Amino acid sequence: VVSTQSTWDLDFMEKNTWKNVNKAAPDAIFGLNQMFIKDTSPAKISLIIGAYRDDNGKPYVFNVVKKVEEEILKENMNKEYLQMEGEADFRIGAKKLVFGEECKALDRIVTVQALSGTGALRLGGIFLNYALPKDTKIYISNPTWPNHMLVFKSSGIVNQVFYPYYDAPTNSLNFKGMMESIGTAPKGSVILLHGCAHNPTGLDPTKEQWKEIAKVCKEHELVPFIDLAYQGFATGNLDNDAFAVRLFLEEGLQFLVAESFAKNAGLYGERIGALHVVCPDVETADKVFSNIQMDVRGMYSNPPLHGARIVGKILKNPAYFAEWKAELAQVSERIQKMRKLIYDALVAKHTPGTWTHILNQIGMFSYTGMTEAQCVWLMEKHHVYLMKNGRISMAGINTKNVSYLADAIYDAVVKNPKPQH
Repeated sequence: VVSTQSTWDLDFMEKNTWKNVNKAAPDAIFGLNQMFIKDTSPAKISLIIGAYRDDNGKPYVFNVVKKVEEEILKENMNKEYLQMEGEADFRIGAKKLVFGEECKALDRIVTVQALSGTGALRLGGIFLNYALPKDTKIYISNPTWPNHMLVFKSSGIVNQVFYPYYDAPTNSLNFKGMMESIGTAPKGSVILLHGCAHNPTGLDPTKEQWKEIAKVCKEHELVPFIDLAYQGFATGNLDNDAFAVRLFLEEGLQFLVAESFAKNAGLYGERIGALHVVCPDVETADKVFSNIQMDVRGMYSNPPLHGARIVGKILKNPAYFAEWKAELAQVSERIQKMRKLIYDALVAKHTPGTWTHILNQIGMFSYTGMTEAQCVWLMEKHHVYLMKNGRISMAGINTKNVSYLADAIYDAVVKNPKPQH
């Protein structure tokens, strides 16, 4: 048999065009989740990913979402492209949900549908990268959601600074350190803030502290970027969880908000969220809107349709909206109950350490204060999976596994005591 392949073809095939590409480090969260999936122990518990589970440990689809999906199916709607900025009812409803039904500034707030909260952060990052000077710094809380740094780096914002947020010895908010840091930020710096239910600590500023943050941002002409991933999920009340956003608007600040419906509507895989940009006037808003439309066009052309239709109908229909709020309150209440259950179980076992911070924290996560050694022990000895920094998803706890979890934590803490200082 005579080969018809030329010498040039063989030489080309032997070359590696991608030889300069190094293997990327695995994502810590999804890497741990793969370990959990492969674990065959019937006692295994996942406290890793921030996705709600019911008391049977099963993924939860909101009943109101099911109703709306049935309605959409009956209406025999088409699957045409959305406009670059997204579905109209969704955009109107999402804006009012964040800034308030009676907000007088809606016409100068740009709202664009995004690929959930992550996509909204990325879209906002891209906008900031050309709207602000190239050397602009972004201040990020320490600790924060691990993906924040990658999202902004991928957006071209590489000048990242970390402000103190968590006080480890007391498991509390280091507000003094936070204010000292952002108070010295150069004029025009971007300040990334968690609007409610801070991830991973579960520690939020009080209303008075939010007012101090807004004052510093105003006086120093800083640009807040509020990541609002848990509106309604933190306290069970949509308006309460939007306090910081509405305060900043009242104070006359120009800022951005990344909104997500992954948690509060259980639409994780639908990738539905919004980016809001507060502008000083309608004319500026029109310019900003046109540019972000082009950013969307250049990245993915138009956003997904199905999730936007679901949320748009829920927000537009008073009956659906009322049902959603009630269901959301129930979901939030279960998380709060799990905080009390695990706290009571740890105290009843006389687990070394102080655990009241679990009760004082809020939202999906708890920053337990456990050491890396204790977390590794939990995974290796008890099949309890969690982040090595001690963050746990409260949604992974239920009435059926809380006793086992408390026993496991007790064992990990006793066998791996914290170093004495």
